[in-house]
Amino acid sequence: MRDFDLLVVGEINPDLILRGPDLMPAFGQAEKLIEGATLTIGASSAILACGAARLGLRTTFVGLVGDDEFGHFMLRELEARGVDVSSCIVDPALSTGMSVIFSQPHDRAILTHLGSIAALRADQVDRALMRRARHLHVGSYFLLDALRPGLPALYAEAHQMGLTTSLDTNWDPSGAWDGGLAPLWPHCDVFMPNEAEARLIACCGSLESAMDFLAGRVPTLAVKLGAKGGMARRGEAVVRAAPPPVRVVDTTGAGDSFDAGFLYGYLNGWSLPRSLALACACGALSTRAAGGTAGQPTLAEAQQALEG
Repeated sequence: MRDFDLLVVGEINPDLILRGPDLMPAFGQAEKLIEGATLTIGASSAILACGAARLGLRTTFVGLVGDDEFGHFMLRELEARGVDVSSCIVDPALSTGMSVIFSQPHDRAILTHLGSIAALRADQVDRALMRRARHLHVGSYFLLDALRPGLPALYAEAHQMGLTTSLDTNWDPSGAWDGGLAPLWPHCDVFMPNEAEARLIACCGSLESAMDFLAGRVPTLAVKLGAKGGMARRGEAVVRAAPPPVRVVDTTGAGDSFDAGFLYGYLNGWSLPRSLALACACGALSTRAAGGTAGQPTLAEAQQALEG
């Protein structure tokens, strides 16, 4: 038996979440008031790791932070949520990345300072740690500039060690939407984009065409559809699921909690419909509180929400 169910490799940075009905800054030194501000765990990969640990997956993380308060904050917070951070790297020559999120109930805008996010390399991922895990996940692919070139080989190594693999690219700030994904597909078992990302990566106008394209490249596909829930495909089998009703406070990290739920089902051998249903429940319930982690459910809470 391996020590960890899930090894997450990716970005690790805090979010400063600003909330209010009018979040458009007014330049010219004009001051505006907002309703709330929260400093919390940010980063798609880190939020997913917290959600997975909350569900009961034994989760470890490899990421790169600076020797600064933001970096130490993130390491403390992940550890407090049950994520093993002993293999994270603190580099005093770097500054920890940071995202400022302008959050409204059903939408958000994000400004990100990459800092240490873009500096993590594949050779910094401890291979001994990989051998102790069952599954490797990478998030925010398009932000990980130094990691991307070595990722196909890292995934291939993971397969050789007996791990399964998954990927969530998240948004591509460059707008290019290729970024060397082709060499990665043969080594990726699960791909979890949202609808817009799926269509842009596949260069397809419709979601159905995008899923056809992506299903020809990865064995299992789970697509986030926001308030509409999600779709998943394995071979010719296609399933849909709707989220349970919730009072939405903040959608930050909902897609990452969806990923955590789907991976829980995947790693426990659940059926595709059951895994997708859990993913939708986890994504929806995570929106109950500000930030990506405060509303994340336990497995029992998610199952109760599915039962109505």
